[in-house]
Amino acid sequence: MLFCIRLSKSSIVDKGVIMRQLKVKAAPLDRTIGNPTNAATRRRALLGGFFVMLMGRKAEGSNWPLSPVTWAVPFAPGGNGDTFARSVAARAGVLLGQPVLVDNRTGAGGNLAAAAVARAEPDGYSLLVGYTGHTYATDIYPNAGFDLGRDFAPISALARAPLALAVNRSRFGGSTLSDFLDVARLKPGSIEIGTSGLGSLPHLAVELLQRRTGIQLLHVPYRGGAPSFQDLLAGQVSAMIGPVGLFAGHAVGGAIRVLAIASRRREVLMPDVPTFGESGVEDFRISQWFGLFAPIKTPGPVLDRIHAVVQSILATEDIKRLWVEQAARVELESRADFSRFVSQEISRWSHIAAQANLKLD
Repeated sequence: MLFCIRLSKSSIVDKGVIMRQLKVKAAPLDRTIGNPTNAATRRRALLGGFFVMLMGRKAEGSNWPLSPVTWAVPFAPGGNGDTFARSVAARAGVLLGQPVLVDNRTGAGGNLAAAAVARAEPDGYSLLVGYTGHTYATDIYPNAGFDLGRDFAPISALARAPLALAVNRSRFGGSTLSDFLDVARLKPGSIEIGTSGLGSLPHLAVELLQRRTGIQLLHVPYRGGAPSFQDLLAGQVSAMIGPVGLFAGHAVGGAIRVLAIASRRREVLMPDVPTFGESGVEDFRISQWFGLFAPIKTPGPVLDRIHAVVQSILATEDIKRLWVEQAARVELESRADFSRFVSQEISRWSHIAAQANLKLD
């Protein structure tokens, strides 16, 4: 005789493993006492214990997590987003007492990772490392498979890395953003500007720069920031918009010159490079930010625990130093503050994407 417990879809444990564990043979009669009710009592106690175990594994702030946690990262290993995620995840695993696994799910501009987590159980065991591109994904991808504002609960920012405009010194003789804009106005479409791809944040930054300044550039999209940067170094394109950290090692006396940084203040790695605002283009602040998100119905106590752990990690000196080396900034803020920031970013970039009339498969 076999006894099984039916597991609901919300169970956070491996159903196959638990089903095998719960197939318990009926205990034989206690031959010493000769009382058949003892066997039934033992079976009820055993099954009751399993029920308690399963109920205890539900996502609650006090006992979560009871098994490894997975962070879906929509970037290939080695990039900035992956570096930020892995650095925090490794430390979070120690503080939580369970491994935090990084699952690199690339493809469709980061949509595959987001769509997978949006469909996951809201129990805190499947989280998304989201980024700026997710804020406008539904505006340019008809079948994105998720909506950041509808399907996710923001937990915590991880890092913000401002973008910058750089030029190849041999292809462009000017030294300031004003020089760049003058040439672009004098010869519309003559400056080739590389980005990490169609629909990427640098692409939308190019669109925004053109609208703000009235210039016309020749957009050259690549499959990623690395090949675009290599062609900038080689002089195959005149200019590029990308993360500050990508340019930092080549900006001083190298093949490229960084003309302006799209942030409120200057960067530690490039103190001599002005911001767009200082160069005459006001309110041109664009950062590639990264943050942690959970499926929308994840319990509040679990979200609070994750937020507290991540914030404590971001406050450490070693993380601050690492972020500076990556030309990124640490953001220490409440869950409510991060949620407001994400809502503002969704509104902002959805509007810009709509203005660009960009649609991708």
